[in-house]
Amino acid sequence: MKRFLLLAAAVSILAGGCGTQVAGTATTSAPSSARLPSDGAPAVANPIANTAVVEADPCSAIPTAEIEAIGGAVERSRTVDLSEGLNCSWLFSEAPSTLSAGLVVGNKKGLSALYAQKSTGGLTTFKPVDSIEGHPAVIYANGSEGRGTCTLAVGLRDDLVYTVIPHLSSGNPMLADPCGMATKVAAAAIKNLKKS
Repeated sequence: MKRFLLLAAAVSILAGGCGTQVAGTATTSAPSSARLPSDGAPAVANPIANTAVVEADPCSAIPTAEIEAIGGAVERSRTVDLSEGLNCSWLFSEAPSTLSAGLVVGNKKGLSALYAQKSTGGLTTFKPVDSIEGHPAVIYANGSEGRGTCTLAVGLRDDLVYTVIPHLSSGNPMLADPCGMATKVAAAAIKNLKKS
């Protein structure tokens, strides 16, 4: 349950500040993505437009065999419905290690949302990392740092990120490098998304 709450917290951090209600008369304006990226976030040079299948079935982004090649035997996977989008959660055989990944469709500001939170001191960890398959990425957290844990967000478009969050315990071959695992999973997902 604690791992689910950490995942939900990570997704809510990404979506924080994405929308507010304002009284008044609606006017037509350019889509918010026209003003993205912002807050110093890098632009996504080669956006992936076709994400509908993975939005509906997040486990389809990466075959279980690829997850097992990266992090060990998988006992089961399931789709988790979070307020900001569906995630796939894989439970490794040497439980309680888990890996969650998915598109954060409720965050319409992409990586810019994280850069904005960083600028206001809203994150305890914020580390831009090398691009993954040509897509900008950030490791971030808001107090959920710990051994075997990493939260990685990769910009698929200026208005959409794919997050990968491993929570690893002893026995998992990637325990010492959860961010390395997250990077490998994100790379596999991006390669598969580019094929669709």
